[in-house]
Amino acid sequence: MLLEINDALERLARINPRLAYVVECRFFAGFDDAETAIALGLTDRTVRRDWIKARAWLSRELDYHAAVSLT
Repeated sequence: MLLEINDALERLARINPRLAYVVECRFFAGFDDAETAIALGLTDRTVRRDWIKARAWLSRELDYHAAVSLT
Protein backbone atom coordinates (compact mmCIF):
# COMPACT_ATOMS: atom_id res chain seq x y z
CA MET A 1 0.00 0.00 0.00
CA LEU A 2 2.85 2.42 0.73
CA LEU A 3 4.19 1.96 -2.78
CA GLU A 4 0.77 2.80 -4.24
CA ILE A 5 0.56 5.94 -2.09
CA ASN A 6 4.03 7.01 -3.20
CA ASP A 7 3.19 6.43 -6.86
CA ALA A 8 -0.07 8.36 -6.51
CA LEU A 9 1.73 11.21 -4.76
CA GLU A 10 4.27 11.37 -7.60
CA ARG A 11 1.40 11.57 -10.12
CA LEU A 12 -0.21 14.33 -8.07
CA ALA A 13 3.10 16.24 -8.00
CA ARG A 14 3.20 16.22 -11.79
CA ILE A 15 -0.35 17.60 -11.95
CA ASN A 16 -0.25 20.02 -9.01
CA PRO A 17 3.02 20.27 -7.10
CA ARG A 18 1.56 22.50 -4.35
CA LEU A 19 -1.04 19.87 -3.44
CA ALA A 20 1.71 17.28 -3.23
CA TYR A 21 3.77 19.55 -0.96
CA VAL A 22 0.76 19.99 1.32
CA VAL A 23 0.36 16.21 1.56
CA GLU A 24 4.05 15.78 2.33
CA CYS A 25 3.90 18.40 5.09
CA ARG A 26 0.66 17.13 6.62
CA PHE A 27 1.07 13.37 6.18
CA PHE A 28 4.80 12.74 6.35
CA ALA A 29 6.07 15.64 8.47
CA GLY A 30 3.02 15.74 10.73
CA PHE A 31 2.56 19.49 10.34
CA ASP A 32 -0.76 21.09 11.18
CA ASP A 33 -2.41 23.73 8.96
CA ALA A 34 -0.47 26.62 10.47
CA GLU A 35 2.90 24.87 10.26
CA THR A 36 2.22 23.80 6.67
CA ALA A 37 1.17 27.34 5.77
CA ILE A 38 4.40 28.76 7.18
CA ALA A 39 6.55 26.12 5.49
CA LEU A 40 4.95 26.71 2.09
CA GLY A 41 4.31 30.45 2.35
CA LEU A 42 0.53 30.03 2.13
CA THR A 43 -2.43 31.01 4.25
CA ASP A 44 -4.04 28.54 6.65
CA ARG A 45 -7.21 28.67 4.57
CA THR A 46 -5.35 27.78 1.37
CA VAL A 47 -3.68 24.86 3.14
CA ARG A 48 -7.06 23.58 4.37
CA ARG A 49 -8.56 23.81 0.86
CA ASP A 50 -5.50 22.17 -0.71
CA TRP A 51 -5.54 19.38 1.90
CA ILE A 52 -9.19 18.62 1.11
CA LYS A 53 -8.49 18.61 -2.65
CA ALA A 54 -5.36 16.47 -2.30
CA ARG A 55 -7.07 13.89 -0.06
CA ALA A 56 -9.99 13.62 -2.48
CA TRP A 57 -7.68 13.25 -5.47
CA LEU A 58 -5.52 10.64 -3.76
CA SER A 59 -8.57 8.71 -2.60
CA ARG A 60 -10.01 8.54 -6.12
CA GLU A 61 -6.63 7.65 -7.58
CA LEU A 62 -6.00 4.86 -5.08
CA ASP A 63 -9.54 3.50 -5.46
CA TYR A 64 -9.15 3.49 -9.25
CA HIS A 65 -5.83 1.67 -9.19
CA ALA A 66 -7.12 -0.84 -6.64
CA ALA A 67 -10.10 -1.59 -8.89
CA VAL A 68 -7.90 -1.91 -11.98
CA SER A 69 -5.54 -4.33 -10.24
CA LEU A 70 -8.47 -6.61 -9.34
CA THR A 71 -9.38 -7.12 -12.99
